[in-house]
Amino acid sequence: MTRNPLVPRLQGLGATIFAEMSALALATDSINLGQGFPDVDGPDEIKQRAVDAIWAGRNQYAPGPGTPELRSAVVHHQQHWYGIELDPDDEVFVTAGATEAVTAAMLALVDTGDEVLALEPYYDSYAAAITMAGGVRVPVTLRAPDFRLDVDRLRTAVTPRTKVILLNSPHNPTGAVLRHDELQAIADVAIEHDLVVVTDEVYEHLVYDGQHIPISTLPGMFERTLTISSAGKTFGLTGWKVGWATGPAELVDAIRTTKQFMTYTNAAPMQPAIAHGLMMDDPYFNTLRSDLRRKRDLLCKGLADVGFDVFVPAGTYFASADIRPLGYDDGFAFCRELPKLAGVVAIPHAVFYDHVEIGRPLVRFAFCKRDEVLAEAVDRLRKLAH
Repeated sequence: MTRNPLVPRLQGLGATIFAEMSALALATDSINLGQGFPDVDGPDEIKQRAVDAIWAGRNQYAPGPGTPELRSAVVHHQQHWYGIELDPDDEVFVTAGATEAVTAAMLALVDTGDEVLALEPYYDSYAAAITMAGGVRVPVTLRAPDFRLDVDRLRTAVTPRTKVILLNSPHNPTGAVLRHDELQAIADVAIEHDLVVVTDEVYEHLVYDGQHIPISTLPGMFERTLTISSAGKTFGLTGWKVGWATGPAELVDAIRTTKQFMTYTNAAPMQPAIAHGLMMDDPYFNTLRSDLRRKRDLLCKGLADVGFDVFVPAGTYFASADIRPLGYDDGFAFCRELPKLAGVVAIPHAVFYDHVEIGRPLVRFAFCKRDEVLAEAVDRLRKLAH
């Protein structure tokens, strides 16, 4: 076959940068601070619950919307942390991770030519999901050094074709946490133009400065908001791919329509285990946050000592840095050379932008690693200092 069999609208997607950089880390025996996964497993008691479920025979298809105990646990979690009241039968839906939830939402809510406003830089699967749905992404750029929302840009970005606002807070890759005033501005735009908000809140428990506020808690927003989260970041079990979407029944039913023809159901024995995790007492979540704050500070101080211009994140487990003080200006070239130069892998920010030039001098490091691994990475990066 001489022609590319991939449909034209998907030909620009290519392989994800995470696959490329993780393969490079393996090939060069580098410390992988690129892809965002912890290097230790989550709580033993959650893993044991999954083992128990396997041996109890919970290995066939789970119910399409998710197991009753997981949906009930999501209801408990949202009420306990945010005061959000949900119906476990109609307003909670379990997915194969947050990525599937976002993709299912775009396929369900976005038609050909519809515009989706998204905070740029954005996780690369957002662009892919919008493209697969036939939509048009419209970036609203968060700019260094503080990565705050440009409210005027948000307002002027809306057109008669705008259908959805896609949010991510705490925000990957910048680590920004949207403030109440920023969320209110988004809510005002959504209500004025009758838009749906899809919000990815997978880093909700990884906030070090400020507070995570679900936009669905603002007046008039629950009925137009689909909230997405997952177990991977909160419990250090990214490979289990257990996520969920919550919101008004009509939006949850819309995502059900597309998800059922994608994976239908997933992770049957893991779902009751994650239900147990969501019911854990507050000290687990508080310790998780304090441990990651310490790791953030360890890495950010080390990067600054090396000579990077570091943007300390308020949330997530990623730190962004400008490479220009070290004499470099192209994040792609820098990240591809970094394993050879220092034995460390990072991710170029530019892959998260439509406006590539804005992100070109920036790179992202993950700090969800053991302290000794972060210390070794910083020590290796000292080779870059002039």
